[in-house]
Amino acid sequence: MGFTPALHAEWIKIRTLRSLVGGLCAVLSATVAFSAVSALSASSADAATGTDGEDFDPLYSVIFGVSFGQIAAIAFATTAVASEFQGGALRLSLAAVPHRGRWFAAKLTAIALPVLTVGLTTGLITVAVGSAVLGEKADELSTADCLRGALGCAVYLTLMALLAAGLTAVLRSGTAALSILVPFLLIVSFVVGDMSGNVADLLPDRAGQVVLHSRWEGTLGPWTGLAVTALWTATAVAAGAWRVRRRDA
Repeated sequence: MGFTPALHAEWIKIRTLRSLVGGLCAVLSATVAFSAVSALSASSADAATGTDGEDFDPLYSVIFGVSFGQIAAIAFATTAVASEFQGGALRLSLAAVPHRGRWFAAKLTAIALPVLTVGLTTGLITVAVGSAVLGEKADELSTADCLRGALGCAVYLTLMALLAAGLTAVLRSGTAALSILVPFLLIVSFVVGDMSGNVADLLPDRAGQVVLHSRWEGTLGPWTGLAVTALWTATAVAAGAWRVRRRDA
């Protein structure tokens, strides 16, 4: 089977599993909801104090929910890959596509494309909703900032989903992958960031989220930060591909 039919088959798997469709919907809903709360909180705080605050970042305030939306994105990716290791599904997939590298590439593409599409839609809606909630404070945002935030949201979510897919292929377990990634993103990254200075800037989530800020400090910029996240993702995907080739189905 060629790549295109393999990709079509993988897409059918994704769109027919309610949990995966629900995961994509959760990316949008979680990001928009938490971003609106963040923007409302920032607006209320500024109204109460009468100042903008030195640390106020309007772009991150309106797109803060990506920190939670990424959890749905990695859950989507881990579920899509982990389902192959249950009930002998991988043996059936490889019977149809004996070339393991081609099958894994089709699987990753079938994960990346919907996440990228949903991520871009999420970014645009989140920036619009967050700016409306933030009110006059959103006037500090330029059109370039808004577009960078929306595009950065899409690319960042896609990279994190692929990183999760690669890790799941290595561990052959969605539960194990989520047990590592979720605590890391919600707890470990912040603790390391507070203790290790600039070293934490090279972590995949912290580096990638620079693109979501109006202003930033450190050596990484918006696109170099995404490049660092892409290196983490490429490493995870390469390890996953090696594992798929070497391990019996």
